[in-house]
Amino acid sequence: MPVFDDLKERICSEIENIRPNAIEIADYIFDNPELGGKEFKALKILTRELESNGFLVEIGSGKLNTAFKATFNFSKPGPVIAFIAEYDALPGIGHACHHHLIASASVNTAISLSRLKEDLCGSIVVVGTPAEEIMDAKKIMEKNGVFNGIDAALMFHGGSRNSTNLIVLAIECLEFKYKGKAAHAAAAPDEGINALDAVIMLFNSINALRQQFCDDVRIHGIINNGGNAVNIIPENASARFYIRSKNRKYLEEVIKKVKNCARGAALQTGAKLKISKFEASGNNLLRNLNLCMEFEKNLINLGVEIDNEIFLFGSSDIGNLSFILPVLHPIVRTSEPGIALHTIEFRDCGKDEIAYNGMILGMKATALTAIRILLDNCYLKSIKKEFDESKKKDLDKLN
Repeated sequence: MPVFDDLKERICSEIENIRPNAIEIADYIFDNPELGGKEFKALKILTRELESNGFLVEIGSGKLNTAFKATFNFSKPGPVIAFIAEYDALPGIGHACHHHLIASASVNTAISLSRLKEDLCGSIVVVGTPAEEIMDAKKIMEKNGVFNGIDAALMFHGGSRNSTNLIVLAIECLEFKYKGKAAHAAAAPDEGINALDAVIMLFNSINALRQQFCDDVRIHGIINNGGNAVNIIPENASARFYIRSKNRKYLEEVIKKVKNCARGAALQTGAKLKISKFEASGNNLLRNLNLCMEFEKNLINLGVEIDNEIFLFGSSDIGNLSFILPVLHPIVRTSEPGIALHTIEFRDCGKDEIAYNGMILGMKATALTAIRILLDNCYLKSIKKEFDESKKKDLDKLN
């Protein structure tokens, strides 16, 4: 359609024009890494930029101090599209997940689209979702009405390839606390109950379980309390585990087995056990193929080669959001091949030319996808129909 072709050229031109500003904002966030829930500098620069470009900004959205929601309404009615911004850093290694690119890209893509205000309809919203690394701001914000009335949510994530074929694993975050009885380890060991022994037995039991799990299961943990002195039998000890699988139903089966390992360790040692969640649960990503195919087509038209190999992403609270409304969450290449997320090597690519070229390409493909959603009602209906069917199919597996 001629209208689409004209708008595609114009939005790509707008994004090229905004490139220096997008890089400057990303640089600032990269150079000022902030942990989840403490992203006040990122919040300030992102909301200030949106406000200065005519967006109505609300800070503290969903009752989270460093969250925000910024809205721009076109003159004609139509769909509402959200661009998701993430901007928290990782402890110790900063922006080794390239959230500085996500934040700047979502904000500047929305600003670029707002400059086509005479030709688009509906509304565009930028939703700033803090603390992605520690789950689960998006679900909290959804429960507090932030995503009400939004038809689709779009974002992309940095990585070592261009792909929409990624797996976001469902996750459970469990802490196992054991309480035993302190005693002198040399003079009266028979009077003690060793809580640390229970934790060690838990690790060993889980390791023995691994050979019976499907290949997609990931279980990894730390001992966060192992006692206070070598010559005192530990009265208290605890461990924290992430338990993951690509399917929530199967994950529930794995969780039951892990909890039984914990109970067995308590029984063997005589320690008392308390099981609790230390972070929120996360769902697997409900992929929307209509959105993925449009994004891929747009990237290909921009001269980008798509990698169809499965990309095992890890876990993210975007999975929870994907069960609330249709979500686009592809990977765009922002590093050299083979470099893994959450590493120093990936962080060190964060201000390279490849990172910023990837950010701009992702912005263009996302903006082009957004334009089609805003102007093609039949396409939007197909996205929503697929979402409803996929959600029902996935949830049926849990029953």
